[in-house]
This record gives sequence, C-alpha cells and structure tokens, in this order.
Amino acid sequence: MGEGALYAGLFVGSFLAATLLPGGSEALLAAVLLQAPEHPGLALALATVGNTLGGLTSYGLGRMLPDRASARSIELVRRYGPVTLLAAWLPLVGDPLCVAAGWLRLPLLPVTLFMAIGKFVRYGFLAHALSP
Repeated sequence: MGEGALYAGLFVGSFLAATLLPGGSEALLAAVLLQAPEHPGLALALATVGNTLGGLTSYGLGRMLPDRASARSIELVRRYGPVTLLAAWLPLVGDPLCVAAGWLRLPLLPVTLFMAIGKFVRYGFLAHALSP
C-alpha cells in the first residue's frame, strides 16, 4: 500500500470512528506511525482532523433530533457546555456527547475547538508513545 492510500485510510477511518459507527482510530494511527514513521505530524493531523469532522457529523445529527429527546449525555453537556467536548474522544461516551451538543445547539466554534483539542491530545500521547 502506498503512503497516499495509507494516509487516506487513516483520515477516513478516523472520521468513521468518531461517528456512531464502531471503529478504533487509535489502532489505525499506530499502524500508520509504525509503517511511515517519517511523517508523524502528518499522521497526527489527519487523525485529529478526520476524527473531529466525524464528531461534528454526530453534532449535526444531534441538531436534527426533536426537542423532546433526553439522555444523561444531554444533562452533562447542558451543565458544563462546550468544554465537555474535551471528552469527545472517550469510547462509548464521546459520540453521545457530540450528539447532545448538537441537540442543545451549542455554538459550533467552541464545540469544534474543544473537540479538536481533546482528540489532538489523545492522538499526541499515542504518537509520543510510539515514537523512537
């Protein structure tokens, strides 16, 4: 597999892993970092951007939910606001937080910022752990 396909797969896989579909973007990032260790910044950026865009897709889906929807995630996001999206990377919890943020119509810019920071930090730790 060429490097272009490797990086495209990382981006797409990271995007899909942040939607309500199951997936493990950390394993994809680790595989890319091990196969192409000369570009860790590119891999980190693609995983972060892809995963953030996937989270924003869940946010958009949440905006389409009817007003009578409710869940624990919605209560957390209602109480703490966009900062809760720092946890958007967490398994099982992150996707519902993104949906809840959309349902509550939280402002897109802070949501995107906090979501991207949380995801970048997670991928940064992984990239650092795998660096020679």
